Amino acid sequence: MESVYTMVKQFRRRHPGGIAWRLKRHSEVIENHINPGEKVLYAFPAQKNDTFYDIFATTIVALTNKRLIFARKRVLWGYFFGSVTPDLYNDLEIYQGLIWGKVKIDTVKEEIYLSNLPKRSLNEIETNISEFMMKEKKKYKIMGKE
Repeated sequence: MESVYTMVKQFRRRHPGGIAWRLKRHSEVIENHINPGEKVLYAFPAQKNDTFYDIFATTIVALTNKRLIFARKRVLWGYFFGSVTPDLYNDLEIYQGLIWGKVKIDTVKEEIYLSNLPKRSLNEIETNISEFMMKEKKKYKIMGKE
């Protein structure tokens, strides 16, 4: 299985220009929280905030075969971790600015903003997240009708 850090490095090679720090440490947090039977399908770095000038909230976003994961290792101790399962996913919005882009993931409980993304990566991010979530949401609708 390919490591999260390797996937993030490949993303950065394909789409240079985003702002991200301490990628290996953030990737380790995700790898520690992967459940048995769960596989990482796609991963990328972003700033988890709504502003382009706040560059100190680097987060690794990983799409697994079961959920969307967000992880950030703190500098001294501890970390932040969150996930969105397909049943809580509502919508995704893309904003392309002059230099960077932004993604807004709307869930039942909150809105998650990912900023300072390279403009050329926005289509790839949207396609991967939307395709997976829509496919998985159909499974939840079928289970709910039974």
